Amino acid sequence: MFIQTEATPNPATVKFIPGKPVLGEGTVDFRDVSEAGKSPLAQRLFGVDGVTGVFLGSDFISVTKGDIEWQHLKPAVLGAIMEHFMSGAPVVDGAADFDEADAEGEDFAPEDAETVKTIKELLDTRVRPAVANDGGDIVFHGFRDGVVFLHMRGACSGCPSSTATLQGGIERLLQHFCPEVAEVRAV
Repeated sequence: MFIQTEATPNPATVKFIPGKPVLGEGTVDFRDVSEAGKSPLAQRLFGVDGVTGVFLGSDFISVTKGDIEWQHLKPAVLGAIMEHFMSGAPVVDGAADFDEADAEGEDFAPEDAETVKTIKELLDTRVRPAVANDGGDIVFHGFRDGVVFLHMRGACSGCPSSTATLQGGIERLLQHFCPEVAEVRAV
C-alpha cells in the first residue's frame, strides 16, 4: 500500500492520501480522542504521540500535530494508517452521517431560506472542492443580519491563512452572487 502525503497551507496539518476511499461521501472532524469513539481509524491515529486532530474526507485523511516535528511524526502516522487499512476495520462504525449532525445546528431565519440555499450551493460547488484539495472543509453554520457563519474544519481549522481565505476569497465570492451577504465569519 502506497500512501501519498501533501503539505497543506496549515503547517501543523499534513494531508495523507491512501489511494482508497476513506469516507466516500461527507467529512468528519475529530478535535480530540474523546470525539473519535465512532472511528477506529481516528482512534488509532490519536494513539500516535503528538496527534492533536484527525479530519476524514472522501479520499484523504488530514492529521494535525502538536509540538512534535513532522519528520519524527510522519512515519508513525503513515504506519497507523497502513495498519488500519490492512486490518480491514471500518473507517467509521455503523452508518454514521456526521454532516447531518452539522446541518441540525444551522441558524438562519425562515425568510432567508432562498439566500441560504444560494450560499450553500456556492459553498458546495466552488469553495468546498478547493478547500478539500488543501485537506480541509468549510461547512455552513448560519446566516444572520447579513453575516454568514462558517465552520472551518481539518487543515482549515487554526490555519494562519484561514482569515485571508474567508475574507479575501469566500466573502467576495458570496457577495458577488448574494448581495445580502455583508460579511463572513468563522465560528
